[in-house]
Amino acid sequence: MKKSVFLGALTVAGVIAGGVQAATLDEVKSRGKLNCGVTTGVPGFAEPDASGVWQGFDVAVCRAVAAAVLGDGNAVEFVPTTGKTRFTALASGEIDMLARNTTWTFSRDVDLKFEFTGVNYYDGQGFMVPKELGVASAKDLDGATVCIQTGTTTELNLADFFRSNNISYEPVPIETGAEAVQQYLAGACDVYTTDASALAAQRANFEDPSAHVLLPEIVSKEPLGPLVRHGDNEWADIVRWTLNAMITAEELGVTSVNLEELSAGSDNPEINRLLGTEGDLGAMLGLEADWAKNALGVAGNYGEVFEKNIGAATPIGLARGLNAQWTDGGLIYSPPFR
Repeated sequence: MKKSVFLGALTVAGVIAGGVQAATLDEVKSRGKLNCGVTTGVPGFAEPDASGVWQGFDVAVCRAVAAAVLGDGNAVEFVPTTGKTRFTALASGEIDMLARNTTWTFSRDVDLKFEFTGVNYYDGQGFMVPKELGVASAKDLDGATVCIQTGTTTELNLADFFRSNNISYEPVPIETGAEAVQQYLAGACDVYTTDASALAAQRANFEDPSAHVLLPEIVSKEPLGPLVRHGDNEWADIVRWTLNAMITAEELGVTSVNLEELSAGSDNPEINRLLGTEGDLGAMLGLEADWAKNALGVAGNYGEVFEKNIGAATPIGLARGLNAQWTDGGLIYSPPFR
């Protein structure tokens, strides 16, 4: 869940300058599968299960796009990426989209030439410490050793927070989330910092989660979402509106339970447009009329995907918070389907 800032902006920009692959939709259809970049493994967001099948909140977005385009949510090749490799993989065309809880920033959008297609999780950077440390606030961490993934926005946020509070720290550089957890649990650092959602996800897998606490401070804005390469607006529209379909379906009450019934037609014109029984939105995207129905048929609407993978009833136990629908006081909001 780490977010590389520079990663080698020159390397990524150079790859893109070499030529954007402009017909991603045609390539995906010809290949018969979607190549989707994901994390190397974060519980609830993206990791293979005991049978090797990828599951999670971000994985569901990949599968929804595959279903929208190919009619099959299983027609996906999941490509694990690290904070350092993900942008090169996208820029080079190794993957068609990245769904790895990556923060939407100015430099990534403008300088690295990526197209963020929406936000599927509003997050912020937090801190986790052993309960026995007796720390109640991140402002009490003067002199602490901190496990931090190098070359990331998390690293920059950490430096800013400690500097602004006139306290010091010693970084313990790591490459992946798995390595960070290993080092933290081994006592190589006092503190582990990353996105608060990742901290909750990783803590849920600890032998004794109650022995570790998340400190109250959230020290950054981390709007996370899928992204594609600049220069292929048609493909960006498909990924963007697939995510919007999941969000709109929750708002309109379209669920995995009533999807087939509502696909036969309803009294709500927007539901009909969404599910393809009215209008020609699919054709505008270069897809079949039932593209959104296919996408929703994989795992349901946004709320269903959230609750199944990371919600309050799961071991991760995340509340909707900012990720509630706008009608419930959250920030999750889709433009209208018309």
